[in-house]
This record gives sequence, C-alpha cells and structure tokens, in this order.
Amino acid sequence: MAADADHRTLHNRVLADLGPAIAAGEYAAGHVFTLERLERDYGVSRTVAREAVRVLESMRLVVSRPRTGIRVRPAQEWSVFDPQLIRWRLAGPGRNDQLRSLTELRAAVEPPAAAAAARRAEPAQREHIVRINERMAATGAAGDLEAFLLLDIEFHRLILELSGNEMFAGLSGVVAEVLTGRTEYDLMPHHPRPEALRLHAHVASAIHGGLPDVAEAAMRAIVDEVVDALRSVD
Repeated sequence: MAADADHRTLHNRVLADLGPAIAAGEYAAGHVFTLERLERDYGVSRTVAREAVRVLESMRLVVSRPRTGIRVRPAQEWSVFDPQLIRWRLAGPGRNDQLRSLTELRAAVEPPAAAAAARRAEPAQREHIVRINERMAATGAAGDLEAFLLLDIEFHRLILELSGNEMFAGLSGVVAEVLTGRTEYDLMPHHPRPEALRLHAHVASAIHGGLPDVAEAAMRAIVDEVVDALRSVD
C-alpha cells in the first residue's frame, strides 16, 4: 500500500510540473521529450514517466511515437474542455485569456440551458434550485466565499443538468473550474455583489415558475456581469 502511494506521489509530481509548463507555453509545439530525459530530470522510474506521459496524451498535450519521442502538440489540438488542463491554464500567464474564452462559452451555453431548465424541470427539482439559491444568498451575505463557491458550482451544475441536454450537462466540470478559478485568483469580491445575488435569485425563481424567457435573460445578465468584471482586470 505504501509503495502504491509513493508511486502515485511520484507520478503526480511529474504531472504537476510538466503539465502546467506545457500549458503555459514553456515548451513550444514540436518540442520533443524522451522517457529517458523524464526519468533523469525527475528522478523517477520508466514506469512512472510513462504513466505521466499517458495522462498528458489523454489530454492531447503530447503525442508519443516509437523512436521519435514525446512531442508537444499545437495548442489547437489540446483537449481544451479537460478540467485539469483548464486548471493549469488558469494558473499560468494566460489566465485572463483563458477566463475570457471560458466566459464566452458560458455565454453561449448557460442562458439557453436556464431556459430549457425552466421548461423541463420536475417540481421537486424546481424546489431544489430555489433552496440552493437561498443558501447561496445566506453564505454570500456572510462573506463565506468557500461555502458560497460550493453552492454556486452546484447551482450552475444543476441548471445544466436540468436543461435535459446531455451536451450542456457535460460542461458542468468546465463551469466549475471557471467559478473556482475566479475565487482562487481573487477575481471575486469578498462579498458577492448584490446585483449578482439578485440575478441568481431571478434565475431560480424563473425556473421554479416555468418562465424560460425570464430565466434565459437573467442568466445572460449573470454572464455579462462576469465579462464586465474581467474587463476591470485587463
């Protein structure tokens, strides 16, 4: 058991260094690594190096070929919806650009998802979204950003799921990373803005009342508020 834990620790150490470095552009597209170099640079076994490379391959950050090594892929080929890759990019020098692109994605997806949730949610689900919003308002007013973040993630995740669209629901991890990143990198006020809380309440009320147009408009206003906040840090 201890050996397995040590193995995972070494594997995670390689990923925690190499993944963010690639995501930040420290290694240009076409840069080639070898397993031997990774073994030497990180002081790990061939097995650990190979497993780390497999994770990076699954995210399409690199491609590994026999006799040609491990090559960094162009950014256009990366699995940009992978939550771990989003986390790495938010931690790097391109944070604002990443937040901006993710916010534009939210603007395209979340308003119609809210409208669909207002049309399709079951009565118990409508009640649940209202209860979550009430808890959000309480934790936001108290300045408990950690609790507020968890509820905010749950609020947006639930709306994507209640839309009844599996493609929308599949983006819940992406939205969670956006919300987490804004909090972790001090891009959220210590107390959520009253306007933002009011708009979330409007979304919850519209979904509860089966008002898709109102839900869509309120959610669009939420995303617009995020866009304005990002402009202030450019």
